[in-house]
Amino acid sequence: MVDMPELPFPLSPSHLQVWRRDEQVVGVVADAPAHTDFYLNPGGEDSEDAETLLNAATLLGTPPEGDFQFSARVTVDFRAQYDAGVLLLWIDERNWAKFCFEFSPSQEPMVVSVVTRDISDDANAFVVPERSIRLRISRVDRVYAYHASTDATTWRLVRVFSLGNDVTDHKLGFEAQSPTGDGCAVTFTEIHFARRRLNDLRDGS
Repeated sequence: MVDMPELPFPLSPSHLQVWRRDEQVVGVVADAPAHTDFYLNPGGEDSEDAETLLNAATLLGTPPEGDFQFSARVTVDFRAQYDAGVLLLWIDERNWAKFCFEFSPSQEPMVVSVVTRDISDDANAFVVPERSIRLRISRVDRVYAYHASTDATTWRLVRVFSLGNDVTDHKLGFEAQSPTGDGCAVTFTEIHFARRRLNDLRDGS
């Protein structure tokens, strides 16, 4: 288990050698292994789309009960298509939701979300001109909201969804991936967790 002072719950790494604390940047750094991802291809194994992979490096824990807001600044050393730093909601290998800062096929940093219930969807939000973005996951009752911010002040709604009525077994944390490449470095800084209800999903606060 890994204790982070920014979070009120411990985290457990899937790959011990991938994750490390970096006191210089006051955050956590991951070296994503080559050809790693979480993606259940909706077209099946014969699809020409991205292949099914379930081997990405994660750092996850169980958050406290109730509403919360969890955010981090995500910086990625993009090298190959779909390299990404991710805030992750996790139930099991068939049910999870990713909030990604990802390198698009057009070689642009992009905010992307993927919600998986037996198969994965894939929703692109917007292109980011920099190599960093702030991502936030909020829970309101049984509903989750994904917001992104380029300035840490105004938050842009990306997605609202549910992973079921019972949220007690949901885990929360970080993921790093490099599906088509030989690996990439991901840094998570400005990590915040607040047991505070988000009043309005769409007002940018």
